[in-house]
Amino acid sequence: MTITEAIIEILKDRTEGYTAEEIYDRIIANHLYSFGAKSPISVINIEIRRQCLGIDFPTAYNRKLFRLVKTEDKKNYYALLQGGDSPSSSTEGASTDLLPEERIVTDYEEHLQLIKMQLIEKILENDPAFFEKMVVDLLVKMGYGYDKDSGIVTGRPHDGGIDGVIKEDKLGLDSIYIQAKRYKLSNTVKAPEIQQFIGAMGKVNKGVFITTSSFTKGAVKIAQDAVKTISLIDGDSLADLMITHKAGVTVKKNIMLYQLDEDYFL
Repeated sequence: MTITEAIIEILKDRTEGYTAEEIYDRIIANHLYSFGAKSPISVINIEIRRQCLGIDFPTAYNRKLFRLVKTEDKKNYYALLQGGDSPSSSTEGASTDLLPEERIVTDYEEHLQLIKMQLIEKILENDPAFFEKMVVDLLVKMGYGYDKDSGIVTGRPHDGGIDGVIKEDKLGLDSIYIQAKRYKLSNTVKAPEIQQFIGAMGKVNKGVFITTSSFTKGAVKIAQDAVKTISLIDGDSLADLMITHKAGVTVKKNIMLYQLDEDYFL
């Protein structure tokens, strides 16, 4: 059973809705799902919001299964989109119409979303110094720099906004400056921070600004309009890169999909 299926099961016949905390308590009490995330309630909240009618953001799903019933004492109460008409039956029906490989892809995408959330949670649990070293190591692992020792962590008080340097050649004639902001998801990077970073770069023309949160439109525009080359990596992109380059994750199991070799039977 997936997280979404567990949420649907809890919300059956509950038109007045539950909060994310109440849904979590009932999932655990009914042994519907085993959470691996440090903040499972946050995972539930994100899963609901991704599929909630009227709540749209870049990583939201096109399908909508839930609705916001009310908000009391700053807590949101969610219910199934079709209320007492048991939308879970239609969801289950759609799932059974999928080919096995299609279900694997759907479940895999949900798995990736959970891993990405767990990665950001782990980063936020650590201190800024860990994050600065981590992003330098990640960029080196991605192939930037002339060897595995070409990344340097420089973060320290009054560093002018430069947390790391990647030397692209042995003589250090070409470098990439890095700034790493370990921000909570609600704390976005704004335009003045990008301007300060660009100013701190001096004569260096390449910079990477990495955050665990996201960038405002103004921050993105400053980076795009800059004479220097500035790359912005938000939390979602950071987690993607960590998975792609096996930073902070290990492969648990490889699953192979097969199809018949029609030529073999001719």
